[in-house]
Formats: sequence, C-alpha cells, structure tokens
Amino acid sequence: MAKASSVLQSTLLPAYSPLHKLRNQSSILSFPPLPVSRCRPGIHCSVSAGETTRRSVEEAPDISWGCEIDSLENATSLQNWLSESGLPPQKMAIDRVDIGERGLVASQNLRKGEKLLFVPPSLVISADSEWTNPEAGEVMKRYDVPDWPLLATYLISEASFQKNSRWFNYISALPRQPYSLLYWTRTELDMYLEASQIRERAIERITNVVGTYEDLRSRIFSKHPHLFPKEVFNDETFKWSFGILFSRLVRLPSMDGRFALVPWADMLNHNCEVETFLDYDKSSKGVVFTTDRPYQPGEQVFISYGNKSNGELLLSYGFVPREGTNPSDSVELALSLRKNDKCYKEKLDALKKHGLSTPQCFPVRITGWPMELMAYAYLVMSPPDMRNSFEEMAKAASNKTSTTKDLKYPEIEEEALQFILDSCETSISKYTRSLKESGSMDLDITSPKQLNRKAFLKQLAVDLSTSERRILYRAQYILRRRLRDIRSGELKALRLFTGLRNFFNFK
Repeated sequence: MAKASSVLQSTLLPAYSPLHKLRNQSSILSFPPLPVSRCRPGIHCSVSAGETTRRSVEEAPDISWGCEIDSLENATSLQNWLSESGLPPQKMAIDRVDIGERGLVASQNLRKGEKLLFVPPSLVISADSEWTNPEAGEVMKRYDVPDWPLLATYLISEASFQKNSRWFNYISALPRQPYSLLYWTRTELDMYLEASQIRERAIERITNVVGTYEDLRSRIFSKHPHLFPKEVFNDETFKWSFGILFSRLVRLPSMDGRFALVPWADMLNHNCEVETFLDYDKSSKGVVFTTDRPYQPGEQVFISYGNKSNGELLLSYGFVPREGTNPSDSVELALSLRKNDKCYKEKLDALKKHGLSTPQCFPVRITGWPMELMAYAYLVMSPPDMRNSFEEMAKAASNKTSTTKDLKYPEIEEEALQFILDSCETSISKYTRSLKESGSMDLDITSPKQLNRKAFLKQLAVDLSTSERRILYRAQYILRRRLRDIRSGELKALRLFTGLRNFFNFK
C-alpha cells in the first residue's frame, strides 16, 4: 500500500472545487467533434468495483489495468522502464514490506539529510502532460477543466490505451482497487463507521466523485462520445482514478504548487514519526525528498503524507496507524444548537453569516481542543441577554476573528464546558455501542475472498473507533477536572461569603 506524500485536501470539493468550477463557468462554447488519430486497444474486464454495483456482463465496464496491491513484478517492470527513461540509479529498491505490502527499502546505507529519488519532470504526470489521444486532451483544455478532474480523466484515457500509452508501465503498477473509502459500500460505511464522523466525510467524497463524473459526462463526454466512450469513461473508472489521485497525488511547492503524480516516489509508505516530504529540487532538477534519519540496507524508507488524523489516513489511503502512534490524530466532535433555544434563529443566522452550520464538527486532539470549539459552545449556551455577543462568538467559532486572544465569557464558562462534556459522552456511548456490536457482526459470506474483505474492513473500523474513542476519553477527563475546579472554587467563595456574613451578623 504505497502512496506519495502530500498535504492534500481532506475532501474532494474544497475551495478549488473542480465540480464547483465546472458548474459555475460563464458559458462553455460547443465546437464540432474532432477526429480520432489513434485507435484504442480492445477493452477487457478486470477492474473490481467491490460491492458497490452488481451489473450484468453486458453492462459492466470491461477494463484491465493496474495490478494486485502486493505485486512486485509490475513494480519491478516500472523501475526498469523508469531507468530506461531517465531515472538516475536509485539507492532504494521495491520489495514486500510489513507496512504497506509494497514499499521502497534501502539498498545501501543512507545518511540522515541525504537527498533521494531525483525523478525528472519528464517522468512526472501533471496537467501539462501530453495525451496519447491529443484530441481528447485538447477538448478537456478548451473546456478549462480544473486539475483534479482533468488528471482523473487523463489517467483513465492513458490506461485505456494500454501498451500504446507512454505510461503503460506506471499504470500497470498501480493498484487495481486502491485502498480507499471510495470502495466501501454505503452498507459497509453505515455498519462499520456508524460512530465516526469520517463516515459522513466518506459519503460526501463518494457523492462528489460521482457528481464530478456526471458533470463531465453531461458537459463534455456526451458531446464527444467518440473521444470519451462510456464503456471507458464511467462512474466506476472515475472511482478508480480518483482513488489513485487521493492516495498518490502530491503538491510540489517549488513547481508553483503544481499537482502531480510522481512514479516510483509514490511507492514510499507513510510513517507518523517522519517529517520529510516530496518536492522539486531546482539544483538537481528532479523531485526529491530528504531523509530525516539514517537507514540500514533492507530497512523500509518512509515519508510523511502530512499531519493527518487516523480518520483522514483511512479516508484517502485505506489504513489506520497503530493506536497511540500518530501525534496528529484527532476525532471530529459534532456540536449542535438546541432547537428549543429562544434565540435559535438569531444564533443560526450568525453561524451562517460566517460559513458555519448546525451541527458543526471540530477536531479534538489528545492534547485538547481548538478555541473555535469553545466559541461555538459559548454561542450554544449564551442566554438571550447576551445576544449582542452572538456575532463575536460565531466569528470566533469560524476562526475569522483577527484577535489571537482566547474568547472568555466567565459567566457561562461552566455551562459551555458542561455542554462540550455532554457532547463528548454522547459520542463515547456511540463508539462503545459500535465497538460492542462489531464483535457480533454477521460475516457469513460465501466467498472466502469477500470474507477476508469483510474482516479487513471490520478491523480497520475497530482500529479507528478505538483510537477516536481514546481521544474522547481524554477530553472527558480534562473537562471533568476543569468543571470540578470551577465548582470547587465557587463552593470556596460561597463558604467565604457565608462565613463573613455570619461574622458580621454575630457582631
């Protein structure tokens, strides 16, 4: 399970949303279909869609590209092709590994601070790469398709040309079914990830991938079916290509922030303790990374995929680090306004003004929670006589305030902390119930392969739920202590006041 490093967006449609941009372009000019200059090889079946759809043989997209996730033969062919195409001699080699199934291991001693890889730009796939079918590429560029859907379409197009594509050896080494929540069925998401907010993120991502494909199909593919035949460009192949992009696409800051697929480099696996990333090195004119520790021959070499939580790593890459090993781990806690609140509409309007909603999720780490979460809790618990502060609270909850000071409302701090504690405990109970039920999930599958799949997905879900519940337990402990301190302080003040009153009454 090898993926390249990058700090990628956690959903498909962030600020640069490809679907959003496609739907909001001014006017898209149509033009006569262009002739096809190259013949596309015959297409035959292999891409597995998991259990998402069950079509008849006549209806199913019959596509054969990629390989099993642990295939060394395809990866070795890739390395040989890259070497013939200009990749310098490497100090790492592909091998089966404990973490990731396939990975790059040191073939000689590697020093800390040593630069490795040196993949030249000519062996990097980006939005500027040449198409085997140049007419299809020209159509996509005339429609000004953003990088993500452009690269997804490019990958499918090149895969369909098989050996006629320059990237045949690279695509042959890609996983046939990427480890990604894109390949979980709705039933599996509901059953295994019921307690985690990552379930909602996965559903949103799947919806956005399907929406992006449908938008491309209606605006472009349907108008040029000879360039984009549906048996090749369909929802299943787009699920595959986006699965590859989410798990392997990198952003190279030194190449003007260009998004790219970097063959060979994307065989590197992630380690939470590593802080080195891929980037373009202008002096050596290649994509490199710098080791932050020494490696002995035979040791697997790691990079970082970014400071991601266990849920985000599962969402894009299909794995969950061992509990307690990810310093960037967090759990999303959902907070909601109370519908019986007399100021519900005013508070909701304030939230919407700053791009927030109800419920709203905030990350909770083992070390604490962000100021935005506290600001949201203040807003939820603020009484009507604090309505003049609603705007300030909502602004702070959205992180749009210019002040760096923590928001403080001592008069409702206890109520806000209790509200967060109640939300934590509600979430903990969901995790506890889900983990308890996971021990009795029905795994009676007739196919041994599907049985293995079910067991694998179940274990991933259990690992994620356990790590997220652990963070909530820690938050629960901190909240209870803070509330105890507040209440004990109030009790001391009350006792002091009572003592003084009794003293003066006695006098």
